Amino acid sequence: MKKNEKKNINYQTMPNAQGFFGEYGGQFLPAQLKKAFDEVTVAYNKFKTDPSFQKEYHDLLKNYVGRPSPLFYAKNLTKKLGGAKIYLKREDLNHTGSHKINHTIGEALLAKKMGKKKLLAETGAGQHGVALATAARLLGLECEIHMGEIDVLKQHPNVLRMQLLGAKVINVKTGGRSLKDAVDSAFAAYLKDYKNTFFGIGSVVGPHPYPMMVRDFQSVVGKEVHQQIMVSEGRLPDYLVACVGGGSNSMGLFHAFLNDDRVNMIGVEPAGRSFKPGDHAATLTLGRPGTLHGMFTYLLQDNQGEPLTVHSIASGLDYPGVGPQHSYFKDKKRVQYVTINDKEALDAFLLLSKIEAIIPALESAHAIAYVIKLAPTLSKNKVIIVNLSGRGDKDVDYVGELLKLG
Repeated sequence: MKKNEKKNINYQTMPNAQGFFGEYGGQFLPAQLKKAFDEVTVAYNKFKTDPSFQKEYHDLLKNYVGRPSPLFYAKNLTKKLGGAKIYLKREDLNHTGSHKINHTIGEALLAKKMGKKKLLAETGAGQHGVALATAARLLGLECEIHMGEIDVLKQHPNVLRMQLLGAKVINVKTGGRSLKDAVDSAFAAYLKDYKNTFFGIGSVVGPHPYPMMVRDFQSVVGKEVHQQIMVSEGRLPDYLVACVGGGSNSMGLFHAFLNDDRVNMIGVEPAGRSFKPGDHAATLTLGRPGTLHGMFTYLLQDNQGEPLTVHSIASGLDYPGVGPQHSYFKDKKRVQYVTINDKEALDAFLLLSKIEAIIPALESAHAIAYVIKLAPTLSKNKVIIVNLSGRGDKDVDYVGELLKLG
């Protein structure tokens, strides 16, 4: 793509009315489900510009979630690495411990406006599940969360949190027993009771309008960063860095900066144990376009188009697809996508814990790990902002087992 063509793209006006980002996205659904998702589209398009809806949403973000989240200058990490100044967007300090609450509050409010009785969703690491269970309890809705058996065992603290909040947790024991299978299970449950249920999809994935809607709710992250870095540095950052599984935290950070070519954006995918099939979840790096969960997007798939089994040390990243807008960014080269393996992520988890006394989620540790490589290559007048998308409380037992601590 030519440079002037890249500048002529207005990324913030996407998707089109059918939910496409270029060729990616859309709705690839059976007729019965298409009707249900169209109902959500109509409702969201109505309420996203409704002043009373927006006021209620932003009041809850401020007074319940605790926004704005801080933009923290990681002085110790910057000094140790040398090179660029590193800032952390502290989404880990939100109520429930991650960025996920930004969109679950919005989804729950919309469900109430639509007269739905129950929120239904998938979860990987459990962060989205906890955030949705929280929003459901706050707003008086039932909640059902589908979670792969591997993740139920790996993220047990979050399972308990969901149950304490009154959610019904479905242990999915089919297929690879991870995030993709949890999504399959949640779709099947939704098909049985879509009239009373709102599907609270947990990332910028799935059929239209979810890649747009979740992005819009998450865009508060980048809007805050845009203001905060102008106060701290008097200018825009040189680099934005965030992990990418489905892609919600990265999309939230990137969205406010998309039309400014001065800002480089880097999405960090999980390279897992190796690049052998089944050992990683590097969808944009090694996948090819296909259809999954009602969207057309990049996908890790076999020769028959079936999704491959995937792996990451971080349960929230082990998904064989990715948000369709990320697929569009890859093709247009607006975002650079890189990989970090399990060991590098674990090392970054330990380094940030020891040097800044901040325990990151293993998902977020992938972004930190890439910054550990990037910062020393840049001059000291450059600025990097990392989205610290979640805290690592959920991971400490698992990391302890890996390191044979305690």
